[in-house]
Formats: sequence, C-alpha cells, structure tokens
Amino acid sequence: MVTGGASKKRQRAVQPANSPTASSSSRPCAAVIIDSDSKRPTHPNPNPFPKPSPTAPHSFNDPSSADVLLRLFVDPSPLDPPATSFSTSPTAQPQDDVVLHLHAHALRRCKYFAALLSDRWQRHPQKDAVRNISLRVPPTPGAMDTRIALLELLYNSDLASAITTVSAALDLLPVASELIFEDCVRFCLRFLEAVPWTQDEETRVLALIPHLSEDEAKDLMARVSGAPDSSEEMLYGLILAVTHNQSMAFVKAFVAKLLREFGSRELVERVMDRAFQTTFKVVKEAMEEYTSPGVRGNHDETEAIQRINLHTAMTNGKHLLWLVERMIELRVAESAVKEWSEQPAFTADLQRAFRDDAWRNIVPSLPSVLLRCTSRLVNAVATGTILVAAQVRKKLVKDWLPVLIVCKDNNASPLTPSNKPLYLDLEETFLRIISTLPMPDAQELLQQCLSFSTRNVEDCPHLVTAFNTWFRRATQPPQAQNLC
Repeated sequence: MVTGGASKKRQRAVQPANSPTASSSSRPCAAVIIDSDSKRPTHPNPNPFPKPSPTAPHSFNDPSSADVLLRLFVDPSPLDPPATSFSTSPTAQPQDDVVLHLHAHALRRCKYFAALLSDRWQRHPQKDAVRNISLRVPPTPGAMDTRIALLELLYNSDLASAITTVSAALDLLPVASELIFEDCVRFCLRFLEAVPWTQDEETRVLALIPHLSEDEAKDLMARVSGAPDSSEEMLYGLILAVTHNQSMAFVKAFVAKLLREFGSRELVERVMDRAFQTTFKVVKEAMEEYTSPGVRGNHDETEAIQRINLHTAMTNGKHLLWLVERMIELRVAESAVKEWSEQPAFTADLQRAFRDDAWRNIVPSLPSVLLRCTSRLVNAVATGTILVAAQVRKKLVKDWLPVLIVCKDNNASPLTPSNKPLYLDLEETFLRIISTLPMPDAQELLQQCLSFSTRNVEDCPHLVTAFNTWFRRATQPPQAQNLC
C-alpha cells in the first residue's frame, strides 16, 4: 500500500542494477513522505521482514532482510520548473511506481535519509517496525533509473568500480547532491575534474556548475573559466613563439589558421598590433644603433657589435614580414600602415645603412625583407584592402620612396614571385597611390619619382602614365560651380 492517491498506481519490481545509468537527470526538489501509523500497511505479522543484524551483510533490494520499504513515484507538479538543468530532453511520460526493499543501515549514508529515519520523526517508534518512505521522482527521461542506480551505490563501498564514465558521474551527481550522499558527491566531482570531456559533456558540466556550492565547483570552474585577458595572452604567446623560430613552418600555418578562425576580430587585431609594435621596435632600435654606434673601444669590438645589430634587424625583420602578411590577410593592418607611414627617422637610418656596403657581407637580404614589408602594405592600400586617409597615404610614399631609390641604386632589390624586380613593383604601386592624392600632394611626390625613368622611355610606362594622368587632371577646368 502506498501513500495518498498514488496508492492506485501499479508498482513494478526492480532487480539490482549493475551500473549507473548514463541517462540525463535533473535536480528537482524531492518530495518525501513518511507514512504515519494510520496509513502504514497492515500485515498479519507487524514485522514481516526480519530486522537484519547491524553486522550482517545486506544486499540491495533484498525482501528477506529489508527494514525499509522505499516507494519511488513519478508525480509531476505544475509548480515544478522545466527539467532543463541537466537535460534538454522532453518530459517523459509518467512511469509506474517502484518499490524497493532497502536497509536503514545503507540509507543512512545519505544524510537526507538519515534525517528521515531518525526516531524523532516517528510518532510511535517501534524498534522492529518496517519503515515506509515515499520519494517523488521528476518526470524526466532516466530519472527513475538514475535514482535506483544511486540507491544501489549505497551498498557499494567501492564507488570507483561503479562510476567509470563521465556520463555516469554527471547523471549521479545532482541526485547525490539532492539526497546529500556526500561520498558519492565527492567522488563524482573528483572523477569529473580528472578526466577529459567531450564537447557535449562539457556543456552538461557547465549546466551543472551553478547548482553546486562554490567549494564543490571551484576545480571544475578552473578547467572551463580563464582570466579576463587569458585569450589575448595565449594568442600573443603563440605569435611570439612561431615568429621567433624560423624552423616552425607547419606551426606557423597552424597559428595562422587559429587567427583566421578566431571568434573575436577585435581581439585578433589587438594581439597582432601588439606583436607588430614589439617586433618593429626591435628592428628600429637595431638600425639606429648600427648607424650611430655608441661603442667605445677597438675596431674589432665595434665591428662585432655592428654585426649583432644587423643580424638582430634581419631576424626581427623576417618576423615583421610574417606579421604584416597575416595582418593584411586578416584585414587588421590599418594601424600597421599608419605606423609604417610615420617613420622619418627609421627610413633615414636605412638610407644611411644601405649607402654603405658593409651590410652586403653580413645580411645581404636585409633590404629585401624591409622592402617586402613595404610592398605588402602599400599594395594593400593601393587595392583598397586597407583604407587609410590621404595624409597617411602621402606620408607612406614620402618616407619610403627615398629608401626604395637607395636600394634600387645599389641593386639591393630581388625579383618578385612574378619575376618582376621588387623595386619596379614598388614603383608602380607608389605611383598608383600618388594618383589617389590631391593634386598639390601628387605634384610634390611625382617630382621625386623621376629616378624611375630609364634610358629607354618605353621601359618605364608606369611613370609616363602617372605624369600624363596628372597633367590631364591639371588641365581640367574647375568643377566647383557644378557642386551642390
């Protein structure tokens, strides 16, 4: 016989389960009813199940020795919240009641049952009476099986042998917490903290965390929550790692893929700007020391330091080229273009350095690396990949045009992938940018491009086109009167 209206439901017997169920379960407020004396079922013998000896071994759901009848019933209440804490499955249909033959000795491992079984809750406690307890089960898929599995664990001192999967731990933990089965709660938390999760399992862990105490959740939170700037520091560290190791071509490709697919463009731009500024600063400082050494000592010491400065500039110049290429690819290079256009001191150092032949035997590729950085940036500006103001475009050409001329005069410019000399590619791009400037600015810069000409005028069509364009525009009558 069961309590109240639920007594009419058909009960089903349960065989001991072998392992915890993997089904999802929620964490409802358990409604537990202890039958009073007036509602207790009558039997010919007031104690049909012999009370077991405290020292005798007990087995789960053993009618021959049970001293507690536990009824599990599904009784959804309109006041219950939707079962979404630990499962997104639709609500299950009501199930049959389940009656289990259990033992107070085992149930007391749960503080919830220990309190219910305390004699102070009984109106007329009888030493050998069989206790009747009813426990409401939420109408969610697997909730009944999970509670039965948890009750069976009360008879198992070796939880490690029973809880062997993340799914089982996630199923049992909210029920163990609900019934205050502290041994099981602690083991589930330790197990979840120590083993890997799938993405679906991690979603369930995240849903579970708000229902745990701060102390219970801290180790799980440490796995899924980082510091506010942890993503930025991680990306920045990866960029520095790959740019400072020239033998990591495959790793560079991997990091480039991470940057392309990263969710926050703002964060990627901030990290790339930071790496660009750091690396560019090293290059500028090395060239500044090379062109104006402050070393005092013999000639050999000065030459050794100069070699170090040139190698530092060369190494970090390669890092800078990789960064520039990634920033253009990701369309986050606007700040890099602005920074590159504000370098009168740096470009002056480069002109002084490249007029001297000392660098040729030490770092013969240095001019090429820096011109390639310039070429990548100005091409992105000329094609509209990077949009910057006219004054930035003017300064970009004005500062770097003299460096191009020096490198061209010293034959320090290699071929591009299309077998076109790099200096010629830059000349054409500079002239395209000049064509976008106001007429006075274009006039000033075009006069500095006369060195682009060759003995055969037919070999410099880009220069001819640029001047013809400017003169055509200069002869156009003012259009101000046509403006609204």
